[in-house]
Formats: sequence, C-alpha cells, structure tokens
Amino acid sequence: MPDRALTRRTLLAATRALASTDRALARTVERFGPPPLWSREPGFATLVHLILEQQVSLASAQAAFDRLEEALGTITPAAFLRLDDPTLRAIGFSRQKAGYGRALATELLDGFDLEALASLDDDMVRHELIRLHGVGRWTADVYLTMCLLRPDAWPHGDQALATAAMEVMGLSTRPTWDELAVVAEAWRPYRAVAARILWHHYLRVRGMPVD
Repeated sequence: MPDRALTRRTLLAATRALASTDRALARTVERFGPPPLWSREPGFATLVHLILEQQVSLASAQAAFDRLEEALGTITPAAFLRLDDPTLRAIGFSRQKAGYGRALATELLDGFDLEALASLDDDMVRHELIRLHGVGRWTADVYLTMCLLRPDAWPHGDQALATAAMEVMGLSTRPTWDELAVVAEAWRPYRAVAARILWHHYLRVRGMPVD
C-alpha cells in the first residue's frame, strides 16, 4: 500500500525530524523556516506542465503553460489534440515536446488511468508513468512528489536539488545525481520533505517566488 500523502501537519513534523538529525538541513530550516507543501493537481494538465519544464527554466515553462491555458481554457487530452503544429510552436512547445504531449493525450484517451495511480506504491507509480511516451524518471518522480504527495519520493535528476545540496552541505562541486541519491538515503522515509527543504533554500537565496 502507498504511504499516506503529505499534509501541512505531517510536512512540519517531518521537517522537524530531519532537522534533528541533519545539521545541514537544520541550518537552512533555521534560516528560511519550513518549506511550503507545494502540491499540484494530479492529471493530464500537470503532466503536460512537467513536460514543458524538462530542461528549461521554470519561468519559461510557466509562460508556455499559461499560453496553453489561454488557448484551451480547460486542458484536456481531446482539446490538446485539436492544436496544430504552428499553434503549439507559438505557445512554446518544441517539436519534440509537442510530440510528447500528443502521445500522452492519445494514451490517456486510449484508457491509461491516471487516477488509479493513487492506489499504487511509489515504485509501481513510477513504472506505470515511465511507460508513457515523453515521461522519464524525473517527470515521474516529480509527479510522485508534487501530485501524489508521497513523503519518500525523490526527484532523481533535478538540477536545482543538486545545486542546493552543494550550497547547503558546503561542497566544493555540485554532486552528481547518483551521488546525491546516495546522500538522500539518510533522509528516508522523508526524502520528499528533504527535497522541499532544498528547493526552498534554492528559491530563497535567489530571491525567487516560493508560492
């Protein structure tokens, strides 16, 4: 059975637990306070948003997603498939990401059940999502972290996490994703909470919005 989804209450409790055992995380919590919960609505629209976020800045992905919402209103698989190539390019989709979005929309219309993922454990959710065209490990992990709010999900491959870990831990170079995954083992069963603490640090030291 899957772990219960994080709530604001359990997020705060897990933050305190991590800070009590990890001095580096404790320092950033002392400096900036507990991290936000940062949840996203499960479903097709969020997966498209995550595809837009692949290998680009959050700001540019958000701008493209806002244009998509303006074009469609409600972002559904059927509505997405009605958009032609020039429209998708104007919105901000590369040719590859347009293909990912169309494949995803088609797979959902063909019967892939995103709602059923909530009843699966983390490994099975990841396995099922990676079956979808255009959804890789990072996208699946962020979906687990942000949409299903799993407490021990870990967004493998997230560049901001690696940069924040370097800063918080006082490292001379940014750890590789595999090195960071090893470090994160010490944060079980609250790796998703540790990720939020690191993301919070990343945003705050750069003066970026946290909400």
